[in-house]
Amino acid sequence: MAESPDNVKDVEPAQANAVENQKAMREQMLKVLLTSEARERLYKIRMVKPDTAKIIEDNIIQLASSGRLKKAITDKEIKEFLTSMQQPQKDFKIRWA
Repeated sequence: MAESPDNVKDVEPAQANAVENQKAMREQMLKVLLTSEARERLYKIRMVKPDTAKIIEDNIIQLASSGRLKKAITDKEIKEFLTSMQQPQKDFKIRWA
């Protein structure tokens, strides 16, 4: 049985609504799990590197859902997440022949 065009139009807004609800729920969870300073830092990271911010958010939500968070994440802990994610940089030495 093929879907009529009317049914397709109904599905797209429903999917968009589900995505919006999921984003809102994610933001609400982060509001509870982060201090105001940590939220501000994460917002700034999101502006510059959205993929890095998403990884940090996913890690925080995963920690909370597994019950390993005892208190709200602070700004200092966000910085620790960032330093743990950084790749070590190689030192380049230029030699003149």
